[in-house]
Amino acid sequence: MHQTVVINIVGLTDSLIGPWSPNLEAFRSAGRLRTLEPTLPAVTTSVQYSMLTGVAPREHGVVGNGWYNREYAEVHFWKQSNHLVQAEKVWQTARQRDSSFTCANMFWWYNMYASVDYSVTPRPMYKADGRKIPDCYSRPGHLRSMLQAELGRFPLFNFWGPFSSIESSRWIADASRIVHDRYDPTLMLIYLPHLDYGLQKFGPDDEGVQDSVAELDTVVGDLIRHFSRKGARIMIVSEYGIEPVDDAVHINRALREDGSVAVREEEGLELLDAGASDAFAVADHQIAHVYLRDPGSVDRYASLLRDVDGIDIVLDRSQQAEYGIDHERAGDLVCIADHGRWFSYYYWLNDSRAPDFARCVDIHRKPGYDPVELFINPAITLPNAALAWRVMKKKLGLRTLMDVIPLDTSLVRGSHGRIDLPPDRGPLLITQDDASDRPDRLPCTDVREIILEHLFEDG
Repeated sequence: MHQTVVINIVGLTDSLIGPWSPNLEAFRSAGRLRTLEPTLPAVTTSVQYSMLTGVAPREHGVVGNGWYNREYAEVHFWKQSNHLVQAEKVWQTARQRDSSFTCANMFWWYNMYASVDYSVTPRPMYKADGRKIPDCYSRPGHLRSMLQAELGRFPLFNFWGPFSSIESSRWIADASRIVHDRYDPTLMLIYLPHLDYGLQKFGPDDEGVQDSVAELDTVVGDLIRHFSRKGARIMIVSEYGIEPVDDAVHINRALREDGSVAVREEEGLELLDAGASDAFAVADHQIAHVYLRDPGSVDRYASLLRDVDGIDIVLDRSQQAEYGIDHERAGDLVCIADHGRWFSYYYWLNDSRAPDFARCVDIHRKPGYDPVELFINPAITLPNAALAWRVMKKKLGLRTLMDVIPLDTSLVRGSHGRIDLPPDRGPLLITQDDASDRPDRLPCTDVREIILEHLFEDG
């Protein structure tokens, strides 16, 4: 077997590599770059497991970053159990071929309880008094303590939210080197999220994005040199490309105005009542899963949604089969936004009725993905002072809302989920010493087999 390292640089495309990223440029020049065709939807968890299992969401079951659980009548987003993945993962296949194989998973998703040998993934502590304390989860359990003793506490608030920064990717990279040196795994999977932040906040054409690429290039360069000295085979992949967007499609508001979305009022604020709704959408970037109480109403809602401004494609279950997303977890209808648009989860018709968590970073209670969490509300005067006051109250044990997130979807300038971006804006795979006859454009499901080739084949 040959030690192999797969570095997942979220949002990296060929168009983003240039003189401002000398390490990535050198790695590309010395190896071979191919563009990848993502499975639908082109979002984090779905594409990761299409790459790691070699099959589409219809088989591995990861139809998005979250979906509606019909039994619980609840939307579950950003869950972490690897038991949710319903197909064989690449590390399971590799272990069957050679029982001495070991794998370390550093922050790829669905990492908890995965059958890997070593893993680290975000896992904050949620205290009874409302505090959220940065932390991570590991296998073996003592790895978490060892890494945080050496590197400091995992910078959770730099991993997502308005303070997202290079610090989280740097911590993951440093931890990956430590894990590799200590345990010497055959396969190491590393997830670096940094580019995603600026690309969604400012769009891929913003000049400042080059600064983000340059920051990450330094981190990636250190990893390349470290693993090259150890003789590991290195692969760089990305899950999707980001396209510029102008504004959101408020799909749940359209369904609310139709009378299909039900809400529960709590102290003057509105909560989506999914189980009581005739139809509602789970928004996920440029994809929305629409769940119907009466499956016989598919045609009516398909017709309604096709007339909503900003919706490009509406897929019923038979049409979903063409895209490989026809799984029981998927919506009765799957909608794809127009180029330049994305789906919000917003269901209220008046911002004064928005739930309290709408203005907070709260990835689990929102019935959909919310990129506006990357921003601090520009209407807040002296935002640093406002944040410091809220943090101080938290530290004093007082209950308080970190309600600093705006409700302005026009702030978001980049999104993803569609699978038809031009090659230079699409996801990529860069390999070393690859003389295979594979074409320059590959389905992302081929990544699994290429990982196995790196592990087990010579030359």
